[in-house]
This record gives sequence, structure tokens and C-alpha cells, in this order.
Amino acid sequence: MALPVLPKGMVRFFDSKAKSPAATLPPIPLGGTRQQAMNRLQVGVGGVIGVLMLVGLASVIQNQADEVERNAVPEAASTNKPEPRVKSADPLVEAGVVPDLPATPAPAPSGAAANAPVMPERGTSRPNPSR
Repeated sequence: MALPVLPKGMVRFFDSKAKSPAATLPPIPLGGTRQQAMNRLQVGVGGVIGVLMLVGLASVIQNQADEVERNAVPEAASTNKPEPRVKSADPLVEAGVVPDLPATPAPAPSGAAANAPVMPERGTSRPNPSR
């Protein structure tokens, strides 16, 4: 496979035998023009000033928070006294996943209430006008 023919003056960058094209180009300063250098300087100084302003604002906010905390009344933090909680042996009850059931079952109803069928509530679909 033959290498493509390049126009005069274009050399491949990996060709070690090629001459450097720098001799034909005018020298360019690495720092750019004076205007570009001033622009970079202005942006840098503006960035430093911006960071200093943010740090100062954070300091003011922190000082204000410390002052408010120093002036706060320690007794005003809690208005309710916590109720002592009875530790149960069941971690699911403590987490509130299952209800706390009593250790002894409730007595079953006896007599007519035990044999009566459970009926759904009956109500009217219209609101009560007496209210």
C-alpha cells in the first residue's frame, strides 16, 4: 500500500526525516498577545476576589449562628418531658411493624352477643339535615 501524496509543506508528524516547518512560520509568543495576558490576569484576579467574598460571607453566617446559639436559653430546647418507654422483648413491636398484643387474650363474649351475626354498619347516603 502506497502512502498518500501530501501537498508541499504538509509533512506527517511522525516522519523523523522531515524538516521542521518552524523555519517558515513567524515566531508566536507563548503567552499570547498583551491583551490576552491582561484578560487572563483580570479573570484570575476576579476569581480570587470572588472566592474571598464567599469565604467572608460564610464566616459572617457562622458568626451569626454562633451568636444565636450562645444567646439561646438551654431550657427552652424541650417543652415536653419524654415519657419513659417500657422496653419490650419483641423488636418488631418496638419498630412499630406489628401491634403490641396483650400477654393474656381478652375474654370471648358470651351469651346472645357471642351467637349474633356480625352485621355491617348501616347508614344513609344523604347527609343528616338535623345537623
